[in-house]
Amino acid sequence: MSSLGAGVMADAGAPARALFAPEQLAAATGGRLSGAPAPITGISIDTRTLQAGDAFFAIAGEKADGHAFVEAALAAGAALCVVAREKAGAFAADARLLVVEDVLGALEDTGRAARARSAAGIVAVTGSVGKTTTKEALRLALAADGQTHASAASYNNHWGVPLSLARLPPEARYGVFEIGMNHPGEITPLVKMVRPQVAIVTTVEPVHIAQFSSIEEIADAKAEIFDGLEAGGTAVLNLDNPLFARLAAAARAKGVARIVTFGASEGADVRLTDVALQPFCSAAVVDVMGTSVTLKVGMPGRHIVQNMLAVLAAARLLGADLALCALALARLKPPPGRGVPIRLAVKGGQATLIDESYNANPASMRAAIDVLGRSPVGPRGRRIAVLGDMLELGEGADAHHAGLAGAIVADRIDQVFCCGPHMHALWQALPAERRGGYAVHATHLEPMVAAAIRGGDTVMVKGSNGSRMAPLVKSLSDRFRSGEDASLEG
Repeated sequence: MSSLGAGVMADAGAPARALFAPEQLAAATGGRLSGAPAPITGISIDTRTLQAGDAFFAIAGEKADGHAFVEAALAAGAALCVVAREKAGAFAADARLLVVEDVLGALEDTGRAARARSAAGIVAVTGSVGKTTTKEALRLALAADGQTHASAASYNNHWGVPLSLARLPPEARYGVFEIGMNHPGEITPLVKMVRPQVAIVTTVEPVHIAQFSSIEEIADAKAEIFDGLEAGGTAVLNLDNPLFARLAAAARAKGVARIVTFGASEGADVRLTDVALQPFCSAAVVDVMGTSVTLKVGMPGRHIVQNMLAVLAAARLLGADLALCALALARLKPPPGRGVPIRLAVKGGQATLIDESYNANPASMRAAIDVLGRSPVGPRGRRIAVLGDMLELGEGADAHHAGLAGAIVADRIDQVFCCGPHMHALWQALPAERRGGYAVHATHLEPMVAAAIRGGDTVMVKGSNGSRMAPLVKSLSDRFRSGEDASLEG
């Protein structure tokens, strides 16, 4: 059970060494200890994944109140449970508790305490697209040089950031934190907890545009990441992005003395000089502030390579071994729902399903269509895109959807299946010979796609989480899953 509902998971494998003594946690939070708490080896907000020795923070979430799971946490071996003063009377007098005024506030205080004692090089990552992949690449690259701690999954919001920060081991050499937002003012308090020496903005695109009046306002919200940059810290910015000048001006206005640029543009400090895009990986040559680095990236797509430039920039700025970091990027694999290839056993042989169902916006949709266009097909095989609505695009949503038709044609996509009211605009804009099928809901689209797939096809599924494309992927996978290893990377 969980205080925040489904989808909340702890880091795999709690560290063997103690994160905090109970007295340290009490001092950090201003709380009162009761019972006989044990040394704290991990931090949890979810009893389903809690490990013995974890401190369980009983946060009140949207779906459940963590105080309902305190007894379960104690039974599972929690070192102590952090509970609100107003609810502490519900538990036994000898229960292992830390009683505080506000549990989420106590988690934030714990994160600040972990950061205050840390000597690690800290990187914070934000951006409209590519935050999680870039964070995972930084984790992989920096771990080749020293002990690295990073946010789990996409823990980038008001509880995910302090939770990730609270788990920062005192002996870590590097820390990597993802910071997200969908409205102005959200990043500032989070980055002020993290206090990075390096702040990366991957790119600025019309994502969550419904919450903003313009893409310039999105850039301004992303620029909040500079609010918490340590004195002498560095902003790492995408020189190829049209909003670069606005971000750079915001960084300078907030006292950032150094800006390092990345991209393919002339003059970039970390510049892509050559690239070879393959179906399941990429190779690149990069000039990293005067040092030429050749690397293989274990994920496909130019957009992935672009973000690896920011990774190399951060590694160089933190003093990591650049060669070791570059070699590690060959082991990068797509997170779930972000390009994982799956073998399907279908009529006429095997097909490939590319799971891009995690989320979607105009930039990531075009990137995924480009990857599909480069993907191999078998004899008489086709490239098929199965697309759900991109959400939170505001009044221009239909135009953003219809605008994908050009990419579909340019990248030689043979058939397109669409679902959702906004995707109907793309359906109407498509040439008739590329229309595979349309449905209002993903559940109604699945049988159309299942009937259409044949041996040799490569099928990519993508849409915003709310368009329910992930269940469509699972349904197709369950129906046609091959007995062979699903990994297709070469």
